[in-house]
Amino acid sequence: MFIWYLALSFVLVALVFDSPALDYRMVMLGSVLPMVELLADGPWALHTLLAPLAVLVVVMLATRGRRLARRRWLGLPIGLFLYLVLDGAWLRTDLFWWPAFGASVDSAELPEFKPVAALIVLELIGLAVGAWAVRRYGLADRERLRLFCTQGRLDRSRMGRDRPRPR
Repeated sequence: MFIWYLALSFVLVALVFDSPALDYRMVMLGSVLPMVELLADGPWALHTLLAPLAVLVVVMLATRGRRLARRRWLGLPIGLFLYLVLDGAWLRTDLFWWPAFGASVDSAELPEFKPVAALIVLELIGLAVGAWAVRRYGLADRERLRLFCTQGRLDRSRMGRDRPRPR
């Protein structure tokens, strides 16, 4: 389940924040970052509410007085929060609220390991959402794609509030 996190985190944040200047690459990075814990026999801290909160505090303190840096790095904790939502990690209270209910985390049942059919369906949904996003934000255009890949930004003319409305 990789495309599911990338596509949905990008689209949800783009639709909710409607900001062409947010670094959507950081949002997408944050939405898949907790998956590295699976390589270390996790889940660990990145599957808890504590991790995105701690990253948010660090970003806010480290970028005080530097608005552009804050705008770039704020995507990381947003993506971490979205991972928790999209993965359903919040359904495992002992893991989600760690360490509030004890220091040990039982790693026997990882949130990512769902029935294979469900994983395939979620990836297909992610592909469909990604294809919709490419069309919606004009990422098939070379210049818009370059802007997205190099700066993580979207073309302002493709954002919701700036698009001409049909009358």
